[in-house]
Amino acid sequence: MGFGPSSWPTPSRPKGTVLKKLSPEEKRETNPMKLMASSLIHVRPLASAAASAFLRPSRLVPQPPDLLKWVRREGGFVHQSVKIAFLEEEKPNGLGLGLIACDDIPKGSDLIVLPEHIPLRFEAKDGQSSALTHLARHVPEELWAMKLGLRLLQERAKKGSFWWPYISNLPETYSVPIFFPGEDIKNLQYAPLLQQVNKRCRFLLEFDKLVRDALENVKLDDHPFGGQEIDASALGWAMSAVSSRAFRLYGSKRPDGTHDDAPMLLPLIDMCNHSFKANAKIVQEKEASNENMLVKVIAGTQIKQNEPLELNYGCLNNDLFLLDYGFVIPSNPYDCIELKYDPALLDAASMAAGVSSPNFSSPTPWQQQVLRQLNLDGENPDLKVRIGGSELVEDRLLGALRVLLCNDREAVEAVDMKTLKSVTAEAPLGISNESAAFRIIIALCVIALQHFPTKIMEDEPLLQQTVSPTTELAVRYRIQKKSLIIDAMRNFTNKVRKLSSQESVASQ
Repeated sequence: MGFGPSSWPTPSRPKGTVLKKLSPEEKRETNPMKLMASSLIHVRPLASAAASAFLRPSRLVPQPPDLLKWVRREGGFVHQSVKIAFLEEEKPNGLGLGLIACDDIPKGSDLIVLPEHIPLRFEAKDGQSSALTHLARHVPEELWAMKLGLRLLQERAKKGSFWWPYISNLPETYSVPIFFPGEDIKNLQYAPLLQQVNKRCRFLLEFDKLVRDALENVKLDDHPFGGQEIDASALGWAMSAVSSRAFRLYGSKRPDGTHDDAPMLLPLIDMCNHSFKANAKIVQEKEASNENMLVKVIAGTQIKQNEPLELNYGCLNNDLFLLDYGFVIPSNPYDCIELKYDPALLDAASMAAGVSSPNFSSPTPWQQQVLRQLNLDGENPDLKVRIGGSELVEDRLLGALRVLLCNDREAVEAVDMKTLKSVTAEAPLGISNESAAFRIIIALCVIALQHFPTKIMEDEPLLQQTVSPTTELAVRYRIQKKSLIIDAMRNFTNKVRKLSSQESVASQ
C-alpha cells in the first residue's frame, strides 16, 4: 500500500479546482494502492517523482519567492554568511537544498532568528475555522503531524496567505515510505516498520473519507480549504511535510507559568540538515521589549566556509528517520530492532542456544512478580523490547532473562533492580547465568535475521545496479537493519567469550 505524489492544487489554480471524484466502479476497487492511484490527476509516474525528490527536488512552484528576503522583511534575522544552496555532497537524506556558510562564522553567532509571528502553528489564536478544528480532533496523538498538516493545507489553499513564500518553497514530493510503490514497501522487509507504514496508509485512507464527509455540505465561507477538495495523497503530502520539518518547541503559556509543547514549522530553519554532531542548535528566548518568544539558531561551533548548517533532529533509530524524514543514517548508533517479549520465542531461542530453562513459559510466582516490575507481565504490559542501539539490549529484556534463568530467589532479591537490568553490571547473578542470557540474546538475533527474506550479500549487489531511488532507499534501510543485528551478535559473542575465560580462570 502506498500513495502517489501529491497533485493537490496550489493557490495559483483557479478557485474551486478539484481532483476528480471516484466513479462507482472505482469506489468498489479493493486494492488501496490502485484506489489511491485512481483518485489522482496530472500525476507523474511515481519513479520519476521519487527521483526528483532525490536528485534536484522540485518545489511547489517553479520559481518561488526568495525565502531569506521574506524572513528578513518580516522582522526576522538571517546571518549575512548564511545562504541557501544545492548541496552537492551526498548526505544521509540524499542531495537537496540546504543552508551553508559562505564565510567562516564564529561559535555563538546568531544564524537565524524568527519572531513569534513567523513559525506556523496549529493554535486556536490562529483563527482556524470550526470545520478544521473538528477535523483535527480526529487525528490520533501519535500522528500529530497530520493536525499541523491540516493547518498547512489551509494556508496552501488560501489566496494571499502570509506563509505562501514559505509554502511555495516546500518540496513537491517526499521520499517517505507512504509514497513508495507497493513493491518497495515490501522491499523494506522489516515487519515493525511495515506495520507502521500500513498503519499510516490506512489512516490516510480513512481520514480522507472523514474529511470528504465532514466537508461535503460546508458552505464556501466556512470551508477550511476554500472550497478545494483534497484527497489522501494531499493529506499524505501535508503530514510528510510536517513530520520531516516541524520542531516541537515551547507553545502557549499555562496558568502555572510553564509552557505547552507545540509542534511548529520554522521557515528557513527547517532547511538545516541533520547530524548527530551538529554545528548549530535551536534555542527559544523572549524578546527584550515584550513577552514574545523568539526562535533562534545559534552556531554551536565555529562553522567554516562552505560547511552546511546542521541540527540534531534527535537520537532516533532508522525507522523514525525513514518514516518521518525519508532517509537512513548509515551505522546509526541509535538504531535497533524491535521484538515482542514472547515466552514461545524465548523457548525457541533457548533451544537454539542450547540453554535449558523451563521458566520462560511457566515462570514461578516470584519470577512473575519481577516481570510485573519490568512491565513484561500483569495488566497492560509493554511487550515491545529492543536489541541494538547505544545500550546493546533493552534493560528490561536483559533483566527478565537473568531472572528467568535463575532459580535462586534469594540471589535475585539480593540484587537491586537497577543492577539487575544493567548491561554494564558484572554478572550480577553469576557468570553461568550471564553467559546463558547473552547466548539467548544471540539466538534471538539469529531468529530475527532469519525473518529477512534476503541476506546482505544479496542486497549489496542491488546497489550497484540501476534501480529506482525508492528501491535503493529500501535496500539501504534493510542492509542497515541486518548489519546492526550482526553487530549485536558480535558484541554479545565477545561478551560470552570473555565470561568463558573468566570462568576458566575461576575454576583453576
